Amino acid sequence: MGARTVRAGSRRVIDPVALAAALIRADSITPARGAVFDVLEAALQPLGFAIDRFVVGEAPDGPVENLLAVRAGTGRHLAFAGHVDVVPPGEGWTGSPWSGEVRAGLLYGRGAVDMKGAIAAFVAAAAQEDRAPLSLIITGDEEGPATYGTVALIARMAARGVAPDLCLVGEPTSAQRLGDTIKIGRRGSVNIWLSLEGRQGHVAYPHLADNPVPRLVAMLAEIDAVVLDHGNRWFQPSNIEITDLYVGNPATNVIPARAEARIAIRFNDEHRGEALVARMADIAARHGGQARARISGEAFLTPPGALSEQVAGAITRHTGLTPELSTTGGTSDARFLSRLCPTVEFGLLNATMHQVDEAVAVEDVMTLTAIYADIIRSVAA
Repeated sequence: MGARTVRAGSRRVIDPVALAAALIRADSITPARGAVFDVLEAALQPLGFAIDRFVVGEAPDGPVENLLAVRAGTGRHLAFAGHVDVVPPGEGWTGSPWSGEVRAGLLYGRGAVDMKGAIAAFVAAAAQEDRAPLSLIITGDEEGPATYGTVALIARMAARGVAPDLCLVGEPTSAQRLGDTIKIGRRGSVNIWLSLEGRQGHVAYPHLADNPVPRLVAMLAEIDAVVLDHGNRWFQPSNIEITDLYVGNPATNVIPARAEARIAIRFNDEHRGEALVARMADIAARHGGQARARISGEAFLTPPGALSEQVAGAITRHTGLTPELSTTGGTSDARFLSRLCPTVEFGLLNATMHQVDEAVAVEDVMTLTAIYADIIRSVAA
């Protein structure tokens, strides 16, 4: 059952908590398809949105379902971006992770915070502010590989000529209280797999073998000593972390033929992914190794300006807080959307996202709805 929609004069009124609960009850472990999009489409259609649902991609990263909803209006075009897929719930929940139950003022369920609550709040806000041009860019794959998610939606938008002026991503950015943090940028991310070939042999005859492990240790020591930068006005320092070591040698008297490692780099806007990969590959080559990389996203920054001021102003009017402008945390789909237009992120408290008994305060969902409606008004004005 979906959320209840009623008319108030010429406008429709959506209960954001009921809609969030309906989205939660639609089990949508990544990649999400089907029922959860049905709930969202049923809420958006009466509001005058043209709905474009499509499935794209092949295994192993697909197929993925996405939804693009567009409504015409007057003023600047605001896009809202988010995802309906969720991580697996895990064990130990007090109730069902798909219950969407309200207990003691909290709405429980996987995705309540990350990020079905924010999606429901924006839909309810769009019902209140029905003159502004709006788009909803909703993917079923943000928590997974994201190969056919927001990137495919951006391509779909280009093909249809959908070009927002500003974009708001509803990720859970608040840390201690709703409204205390807006994300105006994110660091980039790259993972690099390092490998060294040797020659297998008996440990008693090392001159007849070539042990790759000491060379791998030396390579990683050189990489670990690299200082990429010291941070800047908006970003913390970039960091390199060794995330895996693998030799896979079951025998105690055999020198292995191969040794491998993996590193992860989170980097600020002083770097580009390709340049970092090349630098790590050069170090690997000096030790006789090879590097294979996957760049998940580049760093981006939306400098403080009209969009962040409008979001911050709406937050202050409804909470009394002056939000911090931040670039901390992991990556998000804002890394793709920032190529289209100025992009910021603002949403619910992130304290319980991905945790057992994920929950959001009902009061926060209602306040977020009011803030989003305020943002829609101010952007379109």
